[in-house]
Amino acid sequence: MAVYPAETLSSSLRGLSIWWEVLFPALFPFFVISELLLGFGIVHFFGKLLDPLMRPLFGLPGIGGFVVTMGYISGYPVGARLTAQLWEQRLVTRTEGERLVAFTTTSDPIFLIGAVSVGFFQNAALAPLLAAAHYGGGLLIGFLMRFHDRRAAGSSRERGQAQDGRARMRRPSRIAEALKAMHEARLLDGRDLGKLVQDSVQSALKLMIVVGGLVVFFSVVMEMLTHAGVVELLAEAVRAIFGLVGLPWQLADAGVYGLFEVTLGSRAAGTAGTGLMHQAGIAAWVLSWGGLSVHAQVASLLSRTDLRYRPFILARMVHGFVAVALVYLLWGWLGPR
Repeated sequence: MAVYPAETLSSSLRGLSIWWEVLFPALFPFFVISELLLGFGIVHFFGKLLDPLMRPLFGLPGIGGFVVTMGYISGYPVGARLTAQLWEQRLVTRTEGERLVAFTTTSDPIFLIGAVSVGFFQNAALAPLLAAAHYGGGLLIGFLMRFHDRRAAGSSRERGQAQDGRARMRRPSRIAEALKAMHEARLLDGRDLGKLVQDSVQSALKLMIVVGGLVVFFSVVMEMLTHAGVVELLAEAVRAIFGLVGLPWQLADAGVYGLFEVTLGSRAAGTAGTGLMHQAGIAAWVLSWGGLSVHAQVASLLSRTDLRYRPFILARMVHGFVAVALVYLLWGWLGPR
């Protein structure tokens, strides 16, 4: 940073611009809304309704369905944020929380379609393929994660089955039970509307500052690593690996940049010029891996809980390779003509 002060400042400003112009308007409303929905008990309402679907498919309580929906709509790191909130309220166990974070940390559709497909690739027809590979791979990871730490999750699963059994004996309908759960959660929260809105905005702002700091930090780190020649060394190693597996070596830059940051990696994939199918494959890997910048955001959220980071990073690795495989498998059906 002392040797390249001008580049340090420009990269820092570039990261700040990305945070202020893209991430803040995209994520801040979702963070506030998620706090409000928890306070009003609406999350508990959907939890009761979705329980019969979530448990057999993903080994999760129904309340996890809300996290899946919000995580896939609003993108990283909203899924981790909501999971941490559910854990703090003792609505999910550690194992269930680790399962949730593993497959709800995805790109939002606006970024995947608008920024990657249209902006970087200049090909809107690529969006269905990338979406199928990225989100389909995420759901497949969620299904596989139901086998994660099954012994630790046994008591939670049995508790849910016992509660369902008692509920079937006494409830007139699942909707009535869901409304009751929402009412009880609202009474338990106890905050009036003004206090709830104030707390929601304050909590969302604190999280956005953390996200912004990490984006600026990794922007500077990438710039310094580039000037120090580290990125080029990594690219050479990746080119050798790609050559062994038969992939174009020009995609190495996208892989290296995507290792650190999603936006940089996706942009590099769109301009690699190696054939659209291979470029889409590396873009799907970048989106599914998430970049170390997103990993740092998730780790900061998990640090306040007892949820472990190791299952998350393993799931991201597997998700990346699954997404690449799905791109090649689905190219004949969903690929641009």
